Amino acid sequence: MKFRLLLVLSFCFAKATLAQLSYSGNVLDATDKSYLEGVTVEVINSQSSTITNTRGYFSVTASQGDTLRFSFPGFIEQKILLAEERFLQIQIQDRARLLPTFEVKSEPYSFRFKDGKLTIVDPDEEKAHSTKGGISAGYLDSPNTTGGIAIAGVLSSLTKRAKQEREYQKKQEWMRRREGYYAIVDSDSVRQNMMVKYQLERSEWDRIIIRFNEGNAYHEFLDWSKERVYATLSEFIDRERRWIN
Repeated sequence: MKFRLLLVLSFCFAKATLAQLSYSGNVLDATDKSYLEGVTVEVINSQSSTITNTRGYFSVTASQGDTLRFSFPGFIEQKILLAEERFLQIQIQDRARLLPTFEVKSEPYSFRFKDGKLTIVDPDEEKAHSTKGGISAGYLDSPNTTGGIAIAGVLSSLTKRAKQEREYQKKQEWMRRREGYYAIVDSDSVRQNMMVKYQLERSEWDRIIIRFNEGNAYHEFLDWSKERVYATLSEFIDRERRWIN
């Protein structure tokens, strides 16, 4: 009876262990698409958590169906339900950019509150001509409105949506060109083999991958084959281990 109980417990433990996966990615500012450092990434109802580096990169251990929570001072907290996708591009919104823009006039100065910042309004600043909901001749920023077309209102929102779609397509293309990188760094079998080969703890592995990414940030592994990524990562770990020892 005891043997059967131990067998069942071992099977359950092994199943739970196998269900653990490595999820990684980058966190960006939703407005200017810059990387955010210091974002807390945690698996809800778990002890697994980390903080993004200077490239907004993170890596955590979780299972499909778990929920990741992204939190950063001044930004709206975001939660993501984990599925099959193992590399995530997360954008979080600055709360200040959702605040209304307004001006306060108090002689001899006028103040403008925009994007969470209070600035002095230049008294010589020209008031832009309102084109809300229509089309006017000339470039939008041209003082004499000649030589082009400026679009606003509903049409402006349509062009904004088209721009967002183009940005999304660019991001998809960027990820496609990094498939060789993802095939190695997001592979559990590669990670396990290298951790055994170089006698690494999981925390050491995560730190090495962060330094590996930082050292190759100038090319971001674009158009690299998985064989090239693997060889480069192996050489990098060799150098790291020799330096430590």
